[in-house]
Formats: sequence, structure tokens, C-alpha cells
Amino acid sequence: MTTLANVDPPLRRLFTRLDFAPRPLQQKLSNLLGTWEELRGATVAPSLAAAGEAVPPDGFIFQRDDGERDFLLRRTSPGLERLTGLAETGGRLSASPEPRHAVRLRRLFETVLGAGEPVLAEFSADGHQAANLVVDLLAAPLADSDGRIVGILGGCELRRSFGGEARLPRHAAHMDQPAIFALSRMAPLAETVALQLGTIVSAHEERRFEDGEHKIRPLTGVRNRDVYVFADLASSGVESVNDKLCKLLFFIGALKQSAAARVTLVAPYLCYGRKERQTKPRDPVVTRYLAQMLEAVGCDSVVTIAAHDLAAFQNAFRRETEHLDLHALFARALAPHLQGKDVAVVSPDPGGEKRAELFRETLERVLHAPVAKALVDKKRSMGVVTGELFAGDVAQKAAIIVDDMISTGGTMIRAALACRRHGASEVIALAAHGLFSAGAETFLRDPSVDQIWIADGLPVPASANEAFASGKLCIVATADLLAEVIHALHSGGSINDLQEHAVSPFPEAES
Repeated sequence: MTTLANVDPPLRRLFTRLDFAPRPLQQKLSNLLGTWEELRGATVAPSLAAAGEAVPPDGFIFQRDDGERDFLLRRTSPGLERLTGLAETGGRLSASPEPRHAVRLRRLFETVLGAGEPVLAEFSADGHQAANLVVDLLAAPLADSDGRIVGILGGCELRRSFGGEARLPRHAAHMDQPAIFALSRMAPLAETVALQLGTIVSAHEERRFEDGEHKIRPLTGVRNRDVYVFADLASSGVESVNDKLCKLLFFIGALKQSAAARVTLVAPYLCYGRKERQTKPRDPVVTRYLAQMLEAVGCDSVVTIAAHDLAAFQNAFRRETEHLDLHALFARALAPHLQGKDVAVVSPDPGGEKRAELFRETLERVLHAPVAKALVDKKRSMGVVTGELFAGDVAQKAAIIVDDMISTGGTMIRAALACRRHGASEVIALAAHGLFSAGAETFLRDPSVDQIWIADGLPVPASANEAFASGKLCIVATADLLAEVIHALHSGGSINDLQEHAVSPFPEAES
């Protein structure tokens, strides 16, 4: 229940929403509230000690300092650090380098301590290092061993706003905001991106008839809207890539028929990228046919990540295309693990040499250290892979094998074994897309590969759960980048700047 009208005017000026019976739409805040409720049980509030042991990484804890009318930080979180700059345990809220936000938090915390119940607040982060941000902040009371309420368990999320709108929209009629739809398994990623943009994922209907035919349509109005459709174009379970592609084409057609002003396909993994040229007489060039089908139903723009062949992708379409690489994201994620090590970047085949070189150059800039390179020869004909040449020096180095995708993992295993034979001390397999098709279990368990790094543009199949749980499989988030790209496309910003400078919407992503 929103009760902003019932609070004191000074408090109303600090927040755009105060919910004293919160049910957060944001998944992380909802999970945090669930943790608080579980810890509370039949008591007035959970104890500081219990919360300290059970709070998830996205939660923070403050304890009241009665003598100073201040709050001491007992545990920080990435969101709190972005918002207030407080990173060290024991720091005072009043010492935050963002004093305006510190005042808001102090007033909110005092309100929560007085009410003895959780509060969900919203406010605009005007003047913050990253402009046009809205903060959703959950604060819940904590007690000491005597049952006195003396602390706060909290969490916060920062998201983009459009046109000065600071509220999380409850309806799809916000014409100044992009409309976002998520097909197949893309809902979790699309919801995270939508939250960053200050909107929600719009509803749609999917039906499969007894004869296997599909019906799909938007359930919210899209007339004159800027529409973004997140699509998963990899086979999974009972849905083949062809089923998903067929539904996507029908859905884009329905959007254009419903008078959408512009429809952009956001497909982190774009199918049929490996048939971009003729390798045998009378071979189909399916990448071009895919582009023609999307254009025929009215798709205005395509956004994808790490295309198999960038030139073929760009040349296939007559409409606008945006190709995103993840070199900077992967380099930053790997940097802590690689500090102080000799490193080499390896291309598993001659066709990927340019991709590997671009990543190597990015990694050198991030590490501020030289990075060697190597190449594994590979020829495929009639399903048979040959080639024994290995060029480069990986001896006593951490070898990072870079490719655009991992399907069965056969190419990665072959390259990993070659690196081991040439003296690599560690082997890391890195690819933007983890398809993990049938047979990938062998790769996921292969001891020649120490770690596997992928992005979250595709959901991780169940076959990879064991590798993920053991820490062998590491996943890099793309939501921040995709949110920035959609924001730029919607508002007329520069995609090139995002790519060249690896801009992130939040300050902690800057090196």
C-alpha cells in the first residue's frame, strides 16, 4: 500500500513512493524481504546476528549509533556502494560522499525503526554520478538480543528513468518508454533489463494447437510505441530453434500489424550464423535468408552479441543492425583471476583469429601487461576435423581459448589439449554463447579445461548445473550493457561510445 500522503511533508519531499506494506516487483528486493520474514518468525524483528549470517550478497546492514543519531555500516552491498560510496565496515552513514542520499537513508531508517515494519521507498538519484537513475530501496528492522529494534536490513536497486518519470510503471500506457517483450526463456534477462530502464516486461499470449501450429500476440497496446523483443533462438527441450524462429516472425508481424512504430529484435544469440557462406556447391546461405524473413515481417532493427561472422551478419541485413562484443566485460571479469600471471589468448581455429586478437588487445589494456597469443589449426570437412599446427607460446601461461559459442565443446577440448601439450599451466575456455548441446557433458567435465566463461544471453541448460555449482562454469551478466544499448537506441544515444569505452550505467564498473 502506498502511504506517501500520510507521512510528514519533509519526508514526502525526499521520496516519490513509500510503501509500508511492501511487495517489491524487483526479484532481488522480493527475495530479501522473504529472507527477513523467514528470520523474523514470531518475533518483533530478526536479530542483527541472525541477519548477518543469512543476508544475501545484495543486502546491507546498518546499526544505529544512539549517541550520534547516526548509523554504522555492518555489511555493505554493491547497490549501497554505488549509491552512497560506503564500502568499509564500520563506516558512518554521515560520512558518505553522497550526503543527499545519506540524509534520505537516515530519515528512512529512522522511520522504519519507529514503525517496526519494513518500508519500500523510491526516489530519484538526481546529482548522482550516473544521471537519470531511480533508486528502489527496501529497509526492514533488526533487533538486538533484548528485542530492541536497533538496526536495518536493506537492499537497493538502481534503474534508468525516461522523461523524468520516477515511478515504476503499473500500466503499459507510458508512451515515452520502450515496450519490452520476452519470448521463450528470455524473461529473466528481459526483466532485469526492463528494471534498469524503469519499465516492466509487457504481457503476451502464446498458444500451441494440437497440430503443432502457433498463435502469439501482444496483450498490451503498442500503437506508435518503440518495441524491443527479447528472443532466445537456440533449441531447448521440446522447442526447436525452428519453432522459436517461427513464433518470433509471427510475433513481429503482429506487432507491426498493431501499429508499433518500430520493432527491434534483441537476440543475444542469433541462430543460423554458421551458414553464412557457401562451402559446397549449391549450399544455402541461411544467414541471408534469415535476414530476409525478419525484414519481410517488418523488423526494423536487430541487436545481437558476438555474431559468428561479423561481416556476414552486417552484409545480410538491409535494415539497421547493432553488433555488441563482450571483450571489455569478459576482460574486467577475468582481471582479478589473472593478476600476476603470464597470459596468452588462443584462437581455436584460423577463422576466429580476429576475434581472439581483439580480445587480447582489450585484455592487455585492462591488465596493463603484455598478453601473448597463439593459434590452433582446424579444418572441418564432411563433419571430420583435421589440423595439427599450433603457433604461439603458451608455456607456463594461463591460456584463454576464445570463441563465439560452445555447442558440444569439441573444438574447445581439442584446443585445450593442444595448449596442455605445449606447456600451458592453466586453460580457460571463453565464449559469449553457451549452447551446451547434446554431448556437451563431456566437455563440461573434461579435466584439460580449468574454467569455462560464458555470458548470460542464453539460459544455462540443466546439463551445465553441476559445472556451475562447482565453480568451473562462470557466467558474466549482460543486462547492464543491453539496458544501455536500448536506452541509447530509444533516446538517440551513441552505441559506438558504449562499445569503445565500455560504458556502464553504474560507476563501479569503471576502471
